[in-house]
Amino acid sequence: MSLLEVRDLSKKFGGNVAVDGIGFDVAKGELLAMIGPNGAGKTTTFNMIDGQIKATTGSVKLRGTELVGLSPRNIARLGVGRTFQIAATFASLTVVENVQMALLAHHRQIYSFFSVAAQRFRPEALNLLAQVGLDSQGDRPCSQLAYGDVKRVELAMGLANEPSLLLMDEPTAGMAPKERDELMALTRRLVLEREMAVLFTEHSMDVVFAHADRVIVLARGQLIAEGDVDTIRNHPKVQEVYFGSGKTFERNKSPQVTA
Repeated sequence: MSLLEVRDLSKKFGGNVAVDGIGFDVAKGELLAMIGPNGAGKTTTFNMIDGQIKATTGSVKLRGTELVGLSPRNIARLGVGRTFQIAATFASLTVVENVQMALLAHHRQIYSFFSVAAQRFRPEALNLLAQVGLDSQGDRPCSQLAYGDVKRVELAMGLANEPSLLLMDEPTAGMAPKERDELMALTRRLVLEREMAVLFTEHSMDVVFAHADRVIVLARGQLIAEGDVDTIRNHPKVQEVYFGSGKTFERNKSPQVTA
C-alpha cells in the first residue's frame, strides 16, 4: 500500500475549478515532484493535503487514514510536515531556538515568554540541526545566515514532528545552483535514513530531472502526465504546455517554471 493515496481530489472557489479530480500515490522512500505552470493547482493541492483548505470532493489518505476534514494540527500529528517557498523562520531568534519552537508546538507546549522555554528540547533541536549540517550554527541569529542555510533550518523545523510525508513547496527557490543540489541531496539522504517520502513542487526542471524519482504534471487543475523523468522529459503534452508544440526539454537547458 502507498504511503499517500490521493483520489478524485477537487477544489472549487465559486465557479472556478482550481483542482479537477486528480489522483496519485506517493510511496515510502520516494521523492515525487509535482510541476506545472502558474495556476496549475499545485499549491492548492498541497493546501488540501495538509488541511489548510478543505477539498470540495475526493480523498487523501495517509497510511489508510483519511485526512480530508481534519485540522492542519491533527494532520501534522499524523505525520505530515511542510516547508514553504518563502522560508517560515523567526529571524529574531537563534537557529536552535527556531527548531525548539517547532518542537514545542509538536509536543503541545506553549509558553508566553520564550525565556521560560529556553532550555526545552534543546538537545533534540541540536540533533535535528546536526541532521541538516547546522548544529555548529545553533546559537547564531537566524537573520545572519545565508539563504541556503535558512532553508536548512526550515527543513530541520519540518522534521520536528517526525513526518512520514514531507511536503516541500519550492524548496530551492532563490538558491544558487550549487545550493539547490546540496539541499536536494540532503533531502534524499534524510528520506532514506528516516524512511519517509517527499512530495515537492519545483520551478527548476534541472532540479526535478536530477533529483525526482517520479514526476506528476498539472495544468489548469488537471493531471496531464506522470512517470519517471525520461517519460516526462519526452511527453508531447508536457512539452506543449511549457513550450507550445515542436520543442523539447534539453539537458542543462531546462525552463524555469514558476509555482
